[in-house]
Amino acid sequence: MPLALLALAIGAFGIGTTEFVIMGLLPEVASEYGVSIPTAGFLVTGYALGVMFGAPLMTVLGTKIPRKRMLMLLMGLFIAGNLLSALAPAFAVMLIGRVVASLAHGAFFGIGSVVAAGLVAPDKKAGAIAMMFTGLTVANVVGVPLGTLVGQSVGWRVTFGIVAALGVVGLAGIARLVPDLPRPQGVHLRHELAAFKNVQVLLAMAMTVLGFGGVFAAITYIAPMMTRVAGFADGSVTWLLVLFGLGMVAGNLVGGRFADRALMPLLYVSLGALAVVLALFTLSAHNRVAAAVTIALIGALGFATVPPLQKRVLDQAHGAPTLASAVNIGAFNLGNALSAWLGGLVIAAGFGYTAPNWVGAVLAASALVLAFVSAALERRGSAPGTVVAGSVPAERRTAAHH
Repeated sequence: MPLALLALAIGAFGIGTTEFVIMGLLPEVASEYGVSIPTAGFLVTGYALGVMFGAPLMTVLGTKIPRKRMLMLLMGLFIAGNLLSALAPAFAVMLIGRVVASLAHGAFFGIGSVVAAGLVAPDKKAGAIAMMFTGLTVANVVGVPLGTLVGQSVGWRVTFGIVAALGVVGLAGIARLVPDLPRPQGVHLRHELAAFKNVQVLLAMAMTVLGFGGVFAAITYIAPMMTRVAGFADGSVTWLLVLFGLGMVAGNLVGGRFADRALMPLLYVSLGALAVVLALFTLSAHNRVAAAVTIALIGALGFATVPPLQKRVLDQAHGAPTLASAVNIGAFNLGNALSAWLGGLVIAAGFGYTAPNWVGAVLAASALVLAFVSAALERRGSAPGTVVAGSVPAERRTAAHH
């Protein structure tokens, strides 16, 4: 794997750390600014919304800029946002800093996926994408726990200062290691937008929303579920999240390895197993050992879908994949927000703290159904004389490629 992927992974590590570390520091931030915990929670919501809207916006703005330069600009935006958060004199200023940092998130992973795939041979694309996303998964194992510890011990402002420094390292790595990759000639915004007419691109994005939504339906409410149902102490939630992060790392690497060989079978297995494990979590949540094992499995199975789904979008949006790739990153956050909302609804309705697991199981099962639908449409579209809506005939794709 090229060293350029290491630079992308470092940037991903910083982005993953800043996205999730705030969850462990909300009490400290709320206390300093004199706001309630729910109000401080807007720092999480604001970031997620920034990712959703920032992914297509920043990608569209970058359509006329070479990809390497755009990645550098995005890391600059990320650094500025985290510095603003670290130095914010008021809560509103910190919220602005969070939104500024989030604007880089979706476009960085979207454009980074395209760049990573372009650095390797066609049969290693998913592995290259997975290598970049390893930075995000490792952030949940190392960056988030350490950032939380530093924030609670020395001060949360120090944590965001360190994250900004990580952004500087990522920026320097991209500048030094990522080769200059000019924009594909003849590809304009209308070509990028045309990818959304392809039903396969839309199906892949829907699988992203539902599949990863299934994961976050359970993980969003992991703290009350583990402390009030499984009987763990409050302090145990941190290492349980580390287990979840380790599962993410393993699933991401496995997904990257097998997506290049058998993409759709991998999705069938991972989504099907995820639905089953989430359903079983309603039972295993009552036993500490079983709960810990299940949490790791959810992380592994959930992130095993990331490289194949991202590669699926790149493959189907052939020739102009950048915007579709970035929007698919936003789809992950849409799934997170949707599932957290649905999980909160079933808890509020009195079904208990394990009820979100059933929500997650239904979402994952729905993603599996869409995977079968996608494959069926692809088989029908490959029949002689048949073209799937929005797709480009093979001979035109080949001519464009050459």
